[in-house]
Amino acid sequence: MAERRQLPFPAKRLCCRPGYSLACRPGQRVGGTQLGSGALCAGPSSAAATVAAAASASLGLLPLGKTHSPESLLDIAARKVAEKWPFQQVEERFERIPEPVQRRIVYWSFPRSEREICMYSSFNTGAEDLATAPRGATADTAPGGSADTAAVDENRLPFRRGIALLDGGCVDNVLQVGFHLSGTVTDPAMQSEPETLCNVAISFDRCKITSVTCSCGNKDIFYCAHVVALSLYRIRKPDQVKLHLPISETLFQMNRDQLQKFVQYLITVHHTEVLPTAQKLADEILSQNSEINQVHGAPDPTAGASIDDENCWHLDEEQVQEQVKLFLSHGGYHGSGKQLNLLFAKVREMLKMRDSNGARMLTLITEQFMADPHLSLWTQQGTAMTDKYRQLWDELGALWMCIVLNPHCKLEQKVSWLKQLKKWNGVDVCPWEDGNHGNELPNLTNALPQGANANQDSSNRPHRTVFTRAIEACDLHWQDSHLQHIISSDLYTDYCYHDNTENSLFDSQGWPLWHEHVPTACARVDALRSHGYPQEALRLAIAIVNTLRRQQQKQLEMFQAQKKELLHKGLISITNLEGWVGHPLDPIGTLFSSLIEACRVDDESFHGSSDFMAGPYSGLGEAIHRESVPMHTFAKYLFTALLPHDAELAYKTALRAMRLRVLESTTPLGDMSRPHHIASVVPNRYPRWFILSHIESQQCELASTMLTAAKGDVQRLETVLESIQKNIHSSSHIFKLAQDAFKIATLMDTLPDITLLKVSLELGLQVMRMTLSTLNWRRREMVRWLVTCATEIGVYALDSIMQNWFTLFTPTEATSIVATTVMSNSTIVRLHLDCHQQEKLAVSARTLALQCAMKDPQNCALSALTLCEKDHIAFETAYQIVLDAATTSMSYSQLFTIARYMEHHGYPMRAYKLATLAMTHLNLSYNQDTHPAINDVLWACALSHSLGKNELAAIIPLVVKSVKCATVLSDILRRCTLTTPGMVGLHGRRNSGKLMSLDKAPLRQLLDATIGAYINTTHSRLTHISPRHYSEFIEFLSKARETFLMAHDGHMQFTQFIDNLKQIYKGKKKLMMLVRERFG
Repeated sequence: MAERRQLPFPAKRLCCRPGYSLACRPGQRVGGTQLGSGALCAGPSSAAATVAAAASASLGLLPLGKTHSPESLLDIAARKVAEKWPFQQVEERFERIPEPVQRRIVYWSFPRSEREICMYSSFNTGAEDLATAPRGATADTAPGGSADTAAVDENRLPFRRGIALLDGGCVDNVLQVGFHLSGTVTDPAMQSEPETLCNVAISFDRCKITSVTCSCGNKDIFYCAHVVALSLYRIRKPDQVKLHLPISETLFQMNRDQLQKFVQYLITVHHTEVLPTAQKLADEILSQNSEINQVHGAPDPTAGASIDDENCWHLDEEQVQEQVKLFLSHGGYHGSGKQLNLLFAKVREMLKMRDSNGARMLTLITEQFMADPHLSLWTQQGTAMTDKYRQLWDELGALWMCIVLNPHCKLEQKVSWLKQLKKWNGVDVCPWEDGNHGNELPNLTNALPQGANANQDSSNRPHRTVFTRAIEACDLHWQDSHLQHIISSDLYTDYCYHDNTENSLFDSQGWPLWHEHVPTACARVDALRSHGYPQEALRLAIAIVNTLRRQQQKQLEMFQAQKKELLHKGLISITNLEGWVGHPLDPIGTLFSSLIEACRVDDESFHGSSDFMAGPYSGLGEAIHRESVPMHTFAKYLFTALLPHDAELAYKTALRAMRLRVLESTTPLGDMSRPHHIASVVPNRYPRWFILSHIESQQCELASTMLTAAKGDVQRLETVLESIQKNIHSSSHIFKLAQDAFKIATLMDTLPDITLLKVSLELGLQVMRMTLSTLNWRRREMVRWLVTCATEIGVYALDSIMQNWFTLFTPTEATSIVATTVMSNSTIVRLHLDCHQQEKLAVSARTLALQCAMKDPQNCALSALTLCEKDHIAFETAYQIVLDAATTSMSYSQLFTIARYMEHHGYPMRAYKLATLAMTHLNLSYNQDTHPAINDVLWACALSHSLGKNELAAIIPLVVKSVKCATVLSDILRRCTLTTPGMVGLHGRRNSGKLMSLDKAPLRQLLDATIGAYINTTHSRLTHISPRHYSEFIEFLSKARETFLMAHDGHMQFTQFIDNLKQIYKGKKKLMMLVRERFG
């Protein structure tokens, strides 16, 4: 009777009437009972009572609420049947189902909770908040944003938009026919879009939406706002929805004439859409051997689900796959990583609601992850997976761990998942569990082997993939009686239990313990939380914590017995062979989250003195293992909570938690013969950078909290400063702390806190020392900020950083930023400096400038000259440093720059000397007619020309030697012939004299060099000239002729030059023809 058909809605089955035969009159059942609409309105029949009684007995009754009108037995039974039974099963169970009973079953079959509608209509994981908010209201804020921003973002969610459409009266024409709901939703006109009318259709079964369609064309994973609006209308206003029985029931009541009229009217109204289909169906029905006549009954899209139909919420699998594929194509960047994490969060949300689509959606996501082309690319190139991808794969593996550890999953489900996981695990490109070191981690779901030789066979083990943990977890079960008792009751204790062995079931106080590989035990906790068992998860988490504390106590006793020896040798025992910092299963994070979510505060849970004395077995112990899990966030909470009551304990806690041994460069190697020493058991693994970055950020926040609290307390500030300098290893985080301290110390409404300012300066100085020899893109910002901080403190701080510049700054930074800023007028005005203080800073600045110029003359000479302008001796010293470095370590551009500076400040002869030195470093080839140094050469020649004939005569040989470019030489030549050398003297006095002759030195030498340069350049250009450059070449020869004609016999030289060209390059006929036309 039940057969699925892939028609517009999947929940359709073949329907026919039991007991109906062709001999009966249409509209009548066997037995003669007419099924009229009002035949049974007087009350339920015996069949109704039978259905109600059967459902009530098998499923139980809901407790009656505190209402004045108790529910009828019919409604109670119908509601239970609608939740659990497919409608086909109801039809087969009872031969006759009265219409009122059918109506109530159909009525109660639609979802009744808005929570699921919200879950399937937005990425937002706070479904409870959205679904339970007052109707038409919006939340005030959202995590991580302002109220306005949060409101805007929330209002964009399909669920919120759906509520707005519903409250705005945009839902109309709502009709329920059997298990099918339809209606129209009007989308109001927007600024750029007109009003649109959307036709929405929803199929449902057993209180779940099984199919949705909307004419808006939504292409997304989740339901559109129009589907949300129609669904909420049905949930909130069920009595306003016109309800009909499945269409097959209505058709059954019609006679032949009515049926024919019904079909003809339907075709008439929709003839353009259905006429071809109607004719095709008619032909098949009239054909005796057609397939349609071989099947008993006919499909009904409104008749509910068949027995074999899977009862699950509608999920658009194709869109899930497309969205994941799109996000992966972005490589985890441009927000795609965030979107994928939101998808993972949606899977957890579905699991928490015990929705079967959770595993289904995770399977779709995993298939796209395995098909990601990046995997093959990394394998071919032999490169490691990017850390953004690694985080996503870690979460994927953890989610599969939750899936297979579902305490109530069926065996066939687990077998199916295991088969799929093994299939993925066997793919060549399947990522390893620990990056490219997948074979280093021990088995994560079994007890770890102990002893010095535990890891000897690690090289022989196959690589562990991200799915290995989940595959191993398929062998785990929940049938252990002790485990069942732990998760089932808060009262499971044994105060008479005195077994003190290592694997005892209870501790000395009678609380239950759970001995299992800690990450595996924590994975059980995560699975319980993920599948909606928070109380059970909490109970197991407490048992695990009690077990760890008991182990800690046992190891503490051993530590105290050997404390002096262990601390002296730097040896620390460990309880696990894995590093839990960045562990794929995040065991500590799982425990922490479970306990925090429980919101249970135990005043006796923090035993400060015992934790401080617990050696390496507490994160607050005197000595901790290198890979001890950081406690910064927890310590920050404790610090804030304890500070008003016990400041000493608060600071002691926070300062102990500041340690981050995993970043320390070396760990002392101990006695290799002792198996419990870390050095002999496992190599130190550096955490992945994204885990490390998060840890350092939390450490920085803890330090900032302490700095803020210690304001005004000199001793506390010094202690916190010492801890920061010792334990924080990131220059960027120390710089952030320095900035935080500066802001706190210079609040607008209070006087500056000089002690906190000094702390800020000390941290800034440490940053300068840390980044001095390394590349840091924020370095200039850091240097400028340090000068600002020192300025706020006063003259002595500025003087100190200038005197110790070589340990803090590069020579360039010291001269161009530090000394220049200190000597600026704004600094003098800011500090209200008197003459004595100004001179003191000036002396330090000049000393710094000269030292920097000697160390790095190329980059600091000009700054040094500028800083020393007001002191003759210092200025002369700086100038001498420039001269000494000019021949060896300075470039022509640096020398030209300083030479121009000298001319600008009234030292033309010094400028001339530096210009000649610069010329010795310069070399301009024939084709460099756009070289940036050309302007400097022209300026140098102009300077020499203005000084006199001797200076010009001295520089021209240097020009001839350094410059081979004909156009540049001709430009210099013309400039020298326009005015008399020395025409403008040193003090602006005009000199009398004649123009220099081109037939005599030094211009004769320059003229010959220019002509020679033109000849050489011409031959060079003709070697590889192309026809498109012919006209340009002719113009070049015209300029050359102008220079030739400046010589006494220039005309003859140029004619001979052209004749030679014609003879040598006679093969270039077209070019030579152009030469003849222009030059004869």
